[in-house]
Amino acid sequence: MKFIADENIPLKVVKRLRDEGLDVKSITEIKVGMKDEEIARLSEKEKAIIITFDKDFGEIIFKKLMKPYGVILLRIPPKSVDYIFNFLKWLLIESKIEFERKLVVAREDKIRIINLQ
Repeated sequence: MKFIADENIPLKVVKRLRDEGLDVKSITEIKVGMKDEEIARLSEKEKAIIITFDKDFGEIIFKKLMKPYGVILLRIPPKSVDYIFNFLKWLLIESKIEFERKLVVAREDKIRIINLQ
Protein backbone atom coordinates (compact mmCIF):
# COMPACT_ATOMS: atom_id res chain seq x y z
CA MET A 1 0.00 0.00 0.00
CA LYS A 2 1.23 3.48 -0.88
CA PHE A 3 0.49 6.69 1.00
CA ILE A 4 0.69 10.42 0.28
CA ALA A 5 1.10 12.63 3.35
CA ASP A 6 -0.46 16.08 3.03
CA GLU A 7 1.69 19.09 3.96
CA ASN A 8 0.06 19.20 7.40
CA ILE A 9 1.66 15.86 8.34
CA PRO A 10 5.11 16.66 9.78
CA LEU A 11 8.00 15.48 7.61
CA LYS A 12 9.59 13.89 10.70
CA VAL A 13 6.48 11.68 10.98
CA VAL A 14 6.75 10.71 7.31
CA LYS A 15 10.40 9.77 7.69
CA ARG A 16 9.68 7.65 10.78
CA LEU A 17 6.85 5.87 8.94
CA ARG A 18 9.31 5.08 6.14
CA ASP A 19 11.68 3.65 8.75
CA GLU A 20 8.81 1.28 9.67
CA GLY A 21 8.78 0.07 6.06
CA LEU A 22 5.79 2.05 4.78
CA ASP A 23 5.76 3.58 1.29
CA VAL A 24 4.97 7.22 2.12
CA LYS A 25 5.58 10.32 -0.01
CA SER A 26 5.16 13.79 1.41
CA ILE A 27 3.57 16.62 -0.57
CA THR A 28 6.28 18.78 1.03
CA GLU A 29 8.83 16.77 -0.98
CA ILE A 30 6.78 16.65 -4.19
CA LYS A 31 5.44 20.21 -4.61
CA VAL A 32 4.91 22.68 -1.78
CA GLY A 33 1.54 24.41 -2.00
CA MET A 34 -0.12 21.71 -4.11
CA LYS A 35 -3.89 22.22 -4.22
CA ASP A 36 -6.14 19.59 -2.65
CA GLU A 37 -7.67 18.74 -6.04
CA GLU A 38 -4.17 18.07 -7.42
CA ILE A 39 -3.44 15.82 -4.45
CA ALA A 40 -6.70 13.91 -5.08
CA ARG A 41 -5.74 13.39 -8.73
CA LEU A 42 -2.22 12.29 -7.73
CA SER A 43 -3.75 9.83 -5.25
CA GLU A 44 -5.86 8.26 -8.01
CA LYS A 45 -2.99 8.22 -10.52
CA GLU A 46 -0.50 6.63 -8.12
CA LYS A 47 -3.07 4.47 -6.28
CA ALA A 48 -1.95 6.00 -2.99
CA ILE A 49 -3.95 6.76 0.13
CA ILE A 50 -3.93 10.41 1.28
CA ILE A 51 -3.15 11.06 4.96
CA THR A 52 -4.32 14.49 6.12
CA PHE A 53 -5.70 16.67 8.90
CA ASP A 54 -7.58 18.70 6.22
CA LYS A 55 -11.39 18.35 6.33
CA ASP A 56 -11.61 19.86 2.82
CA PHE A 57 -11.04 16.39 1.38
CA GLY A 58 -14.58 15.49 2.45
CA GLU A 59 -15.85 18.33 0.26
CA ILE A 60 -13.65 17.18 -2.61
CA ILE A 61 -15.16 13.70 -2.37
CA PHE A 62 -18.82 14.50 -1.71
CA LYS A 63 -19.38 17.94 -3.32
CA LYS A 64 -16.84 18.01 -6.14
CA LEU A 65 -17.33 14.27 -6.71
CA MET A 66 -13.61 13.59 -7.11
CA LYS A 67 -12.51 10.07 -6.29
CA PRO A 68 -9.07 9.86 -4.69
CA TYR A 69 -7.81 6.31 -4.21
CA GLY A 70 -8.47 6.70 -0.48
CA VAL A 71 -8.29 9.27 2.30
CA ILE A 72 -7.36 9.00 5.96
CA LEU A 73 -8.70 12.08 7.72
CA LEU A 74 -7.02 12.48 11.09
CA ARG A 75 -9.28 14.06 13.73
CA ILE A 76 -6.77 13.74 16.54
CA PRO A 77 -5.05 16.57 18.38
CA PRO A 78 -1.61 17.13 16.79
CA LYS A 79 0.04 17.10 20.22
CA SER A 80 3.54 16.19 19.05
CA VAL A 81 5.50 14.40 16.33
CA ASP A 82 5.70 11.33 18.58
CA TYR A 83 1.96 11.32 19.21
CA ILE A 84 1.07 11.63 15.50
CA PHE A 85 3.65 8.98 14.55
CA ASN A 86 2.46 6.50 17.18
CA PHE A 87 -1.19 6.98 16.19
CA LEU A 88 -0.39 6.53 12.48
CA LYS A 89 1.84 3.53 13.15
CA TRP A 90 -1.04 1.88 14.99
CA LEU A 91 -3.59 2.87 12.33
CA LEU A 92 -1.54 1.94 9.25
CA ILE A 93 0.21 -1.18 10.51
CA GLU A 94 -1.56 -2.67 13.49
CA SER A 95 -5.25 -1.89 12.87
CA LYS A 96 -5.45 -4.04 9.70
CA ILE A 97 -7.94 -1.60 8.13
CA GLU A 98 -8.31 -1.71 4.33
CA PHE A 99 -7.91 1.90 3.15
CA GLU A 100 -8.37 1.52 -0.62
CA ARG A 101 -11.45 3.33 -1.96
CA LYS A 102 -12.44 4.49 1.51
CA LEU A 103 -12.64 7.66 3.54
CA VAL A 104 -11.38 6.74 6.99
CA VAL A 105 -12.09 9.31 9.69
CA ALA A 106 -9.76 8.48 12.56
CA ARG A 107 -10.37 9.81 16.06
CA GLU A 108 -8.67 8.78 19.27
CA ASP A 109 -11.72 6.81 20.39
CA LYS A 110 -13.46 5.92 17.13
CA ILE A 111 -12.77 5.03 13.50
CA ARG A 112 -15.43 5.72 10.87
CA ILE A 113 -15.13 4.12 7.44
CA ILE A 114 -17.07 5.32 4.39
CA ASN A 115 -16.87 3.42 1.09
CA LEU A 116 -16.01 5.61 -1.90
CA GLN A 117 -17.10 3.20 -4.66
